[in-house]
Amino acid sequence: MPDYLSRSPVDDAEEDSDETTHLISKSTQTDILYNNENSPIIAAVETRAMKFRNKTLHDIANTTELTSDSLNTSTEENCTTSFSIEELIQAQQNDNYAKNILNNIKKYKNYIVKDNLLIRRLNHPAPYVPQGDLRRTILQIYHDTAANGAHFGRNKTLHKIKQRYFWPSMYKDIENYIKSCVPCAQFNPRRQKTPGTLRPIKPPEGVWQLAAMGFHRPITPTSQRGNKYIISLTDVLSKFVVTKAVRDNTAQTAVRFLKEDIISKFGTPRCILTDNGTHFTSTLMNDLIKQIGATHLYSTPYHPQTNGQVERYNSTIDAKIAALSNFKKTDCDDQLPFVTFNYNASIHSSTKQIPFEMMYGRLPVLPFDYQDTNVTFSYDSEHAKKLRQFLSKLNEQAKTNIIKNQERYKQRYDINRSDPTYNIGDLVLVKTLNIRYKFDIRYEGPFRIIQTITPKTFIVQHVKKPTLFRQVTTDVLLPIFERIY
Repeated sequence: MPDYLSRSPVDDAEEDSDETTHLISKSTQTDILYNNENSPIIAAVETRAMKFRNKTLHDIANTTELTSDSLNTSTEENCTTSFSIEELIQAQQNDNYAKNILNNIKKYKNYIVKDNLLIRRLNHPAPYVPQGDLRRTILQIYHDTAANGAHFGRNKTLHKIKQRYFWPSMYKDIENYIKSCVPCAQFNPRRQKTPGTLRPIKPPEGVWQLAAMGFHRPITPTSQRGNKYIISLTDVLSKFVVTKAVRDNTAQTAVRFLKEDIISKFGTPRCILTDNGTHFTSTLMNDLIKQIGATHLYSTPYHPQTNGQVERYNSTIDAKIAALSNFKKTDCDDQLPFVTFNYNASIHSSTKQIPFEMMYGRLPVLPFDYQDTNVTFSYDSEHAKKLRQFLSKLNEQAKTNIIKNQERYKQRYDINRSDPTYNIGDLVLVKTLNIRYKFDIRYEGPFRIIQTITPKTFIVQHVKKPTLFRQVTTDVLLPIFERIY
């Protein structure tokens, strides 16, 4: 069998007779190739490409005409509709807006009537579609269907519909329809900033009033001593940090850390903020909190910004430990005390104070600081009073600096960021917690808001699974808009 390249060239591959022979009917070859005048003709059955080309040329030559054929379904054009031109004409005759134009067509120079069909004069003349089911059907066809719409956005959908139909509120209706499309909301990636303005936590009145505690993610590789995690507690006002390398992240380890490294050395924090991990929500931890008389605060689930103090410190120590560790990174726990000490002995960007000084009332002595060989002792009867005044002054300065820094950061954070409000009963989608594959659903739901905890935190209930509840924040919510026609 000869291949395509060995055949004689033709002027137009679309009219290659070799392509048409497969579509010839049962007539004889002589009847097809010659008519009564013995003149050669192209095969009676046109190819698909020839049909499409001839139809395109016909449309170009008749751009001001709109026939029934151009509105009907064509498999080549991939524009399947579920209504006929007769139904459109009937809908126009029942529409007050269309009837007014039809009865006074001479006054409306932007419209023409062709075969009883009201048509709008545009670059692509398009029939007027009355308000009602026909508009909804067109929106479904050119947005929802795989062949005609494929769930593309507003501009692409508008361009498709505008070339074929017209109605005055087309732009608004298309925008509303796409905003209310649940599959689009569930699968489309967000290209804007997460919604919700920043709401900083008010700084506490003094040191050890509010402390944030958390586990650092597993250390890889495990240290030579078998330590795999780092547990830390940070005072929110002074930014003073206490850390410890541990083997696991169980509730027993967290309780032991609080007893041996916090309470016995620094006293009991008034409030302790943690995440919702089982090591902090266990009965063992709750019993200890009750015994020491502290208040246990939990961050919003899957919202690490609530416990941002710990998260910020964890990101800081990673780079420092990595820079100090050996080649195999197996001595991370040996470097942790030095990293923590230098963090506490350095001025903090938020408070403009040294955490060590705010905690102990004196500057830290570094290993290489010059020490005088002659040691003298003196007694100050008002030392305690002066120390209290000094620490009180440091606390006030730290609070002032924290508030100024929060205001400055909030101003930057809120730029070009929406601040949606939700009410009880609103329908929303919730961001999927763990996306494993590229085509996984991005937003689950729909959910209904049933309780408001804070202006940014809500309890939602799944509409189809009433036993499924979630505590969420505005940055993971996506509102479901109601379709209006």
